[in-house]
Amino acid sequence: MSREKKNIVELTRCSVADYRAMRKLPLRVLADNVRSMHNIGSLFRTSDAFRIEEVILGGISGRPPHPEISKTALGADESVAWRHVADAVAEVERLKADGWTICALEQAHDSIPLQDFRPGAAENRLLLVVGNEVNGVDQRIVSMADHVLEIPQEGTKHSLNVAASAAIALFHLYQCASSQLVATPDEAVKVTAP
Repeated sequence: MSREKKNIVELTRCSVADYRAMRKLPLRVLADNVRSMHNIGSLFRTSDAFRIEEVILGGISGRPPHPEISKTALGADESVAWRHVADAVAEVERLKADGWTICALEQAHDSIPLQDFRPGAAENRLLLVVGNEVNGVDQRIVSMADHVLEIPQEGTKHSLNVAASAAIALFHLYQCASSQLVATPDEAVKVTAP
């Protein structure tokens, strides 16, 4: 067994053009008034890692091109599809009416611990909504969500950074969604050395 660290050539998986052409998971993430450009950049980078279909930047959320987003996105702001909407609440209403399952990542009464959440058979298109660094997800979105997901915590702090919590939740949803989606050989991501 070799535990030698991989080099940059071994870590190179695909080009931006190949990534854009790749089949994505039926999973989108909406940033509800996330004000930090670094958090937005991290959201792009995480979305690239897990083949997220689209990043939706709502309200005051920063948007590319911006040097602080680029600093943390490391180019993922060029590979991941994104768009801006002025009103996150209206966008969630529109996607819900279009058949998307709305998952708000928030600390709320009657929330579902993230590790216990498994989408139902008919819930094949998921929207994860993450919120503002101070106020979280807008209560109107929490109220209309199909599921409110919460990351259990045991320390003295009452919350995680939005980029960290989004990464945890997106990884969990990636595991759920990728088990239902089988890539064809030309869509598979190469993870071994050439």
